[in-house]
Amino acid sequence: MLFVNPVLTTIVLLTCSNVFMTFAWYAHLKELNNKPWIIAALASWGVALLEYLFQVPANRIGYSVMSLGQLKILQEVITLSIFVPFAVLYMKESLKLDYLWAGLCILGAVYFIFRSEIH
Repeated sequence: MLFVNPVLTTIVLLTCSNVFMTFAWYAHLKELNNKPWIIAALASWGVALLEYLFQVPANRIGYSVMSLGQLKILQEVITLSIFVPFAVLYMKESLKLDYLWAGLCILGAVYFIFRSEIH
């Protein structure tokens, strides 16, 4: 069962959370670009509420087995993993080599924040 493993549960919930948050932060640039900013803000807040329904339990579960720093770096890895396909597929941005470099920097952060677990 998925909810038996707190790390896997955290990853799944943070992934769902990040999908909603990415849409809350950026989809209005495409979908509501011609609407007043207050409409975009209200729509984004509605989507962000859904994000919090996944994020809060994810962080509570994750914090039971990870440090706060590990939880944050995990979230950043997931964020970039969601953002790049969103930018390329949904927003029709070009795929840039800079995403690779950013990913490598985050992998360095993963190493440093989790290295005590590795040794």
